[in-house]
Amino acid sequence: MASNMRGKSFIAETDLSVEEFFQILRFAETLKLEKLAGKPHPLLAGKALAMIFQKPSTRTRISFEVGITQLGGTGLYLGAGDLQLKRGETLSDTAQTLSRYVDGIMARTYAHQDVVDLATFGTVPVINGLTDLNHPCQAMADYFTIYEKKGYLGGRKLAYVGDGNNMCHSLLGGGALAGMHVVAACPKGYQPGVEYVERARELARFTGARVEVTSEPAEAVKDADVVYTDVWASMGQEEEHQKRVKAFKGYQIDSKLTRGAKKDFIFMHCLPAHRGEEVAADVIDGPHSVVWDQAENRLHVQKAIMALLMA
Repeated sequence: MASNMRGKSFIAETDLSVEEFFQILRFAETLKLEKLAGKPHPLLAGKALAMIFQKPSTRTRISFEVGITQLGGTGLYLGAGDLQLKRGETLSDTAQTLSRYVDGIMARTYAHQDVVDLATFGTVPVINGLTDLNHPCQAMADYFTIYEKKGYLGGRKLAYVGDGNNMCHSLLGGGALAGMHVVAACPKGYQPGVEYVERARELARFTGARVEVTSEPAEAVKDADVVYTDVWASMGQEEEHQKRVKAFKGYQIDSKLTRGAKKDFIFMHCLPAHRGEEVAADVIDGPHSVVWDQAENRLHVQKAIMALLMA
C-alpha cells in the first residue's frame, strides 16, 4: 500500500491536502467493503498504537481499539492514571518515551496544545482523537458518511446548528476541503473561532467551497442536504449547562426547522445526544437520521487513517 502520508501526524483536518482528504475517504471505502466481505486486511501486523485518554469516551476508544485489532496491530489504552503526567513528567518526555515503544499515538485530550506537543516531541505519527478545538477523526467519518449517502460532496450544503465548538471547527475545515457549502448557525457568543472560519474560507478559495456563519438556524437549514448538530454543553462545561440551554433556545433541530431542508436531507449528530435539547427525538430517531451509520464509519475511517500513517 503506497501512501504519501506515511509517518505524518493528523492533528487537524486542515493539515490535509485535498488529495489526502479524498485518499482517506476512498481507502475507508475499500476497507469497509473488505470488512463486509469478510476479507482480512492485516496492514499493521506487529504494530502498536498507544491510546491516551484524558477524558472518557465510548466511540473513540472502541473504534480505535477494534480498528487497530482488525488491522493486525495492538492498541494500548492509557488513561490519566496510567501515565506520569500528573506527577510532573512532561509531555515532551512522555512523547519521546512512547516513541521508543509504539508505532503511533492517538490522544484524546482537553487542551489542543497537548496533542500538538506530542506530535512535536514524538517521532511516531500522532492522531488527534479529540481536543477542545478540533475533532478531525469525527469530521472525516462524517464526510465519508455524506459521500456514501449522497454520492458526491462538491456543492452539497451542510447546515450545522448549535455550539461553535471543536466539532463545528472540524466540519468547517473538512467541508472547505471537500468543496461543499457549509453554514454554521450559532448564537452570538457561541460562534466558531475566527481563526477557524478564516482558515476554512482560505481553503474554500481553492476548492470552490462556501463557508458562512450566521445566528439564524432557519437560514442555515434552508435547502440543506445535511443537517448537523452537537450537544450544547461539551464535556468539561457541565456547570454551564443551564446557561447554555437558555442561550440555545430556538436552536433545537426539530421537524419544524427541518421542513426548510431538502426533502431527502440527512440528519447527523456525532453523539452522545440529548433528546429534547439540541435535537427532537422524532428527528434523531426518524427516517432522515444516519447517526448509526455515522458512528460505524468512525471505525472504517480511523482504520484508513492509521494504515496510511503507520503502515
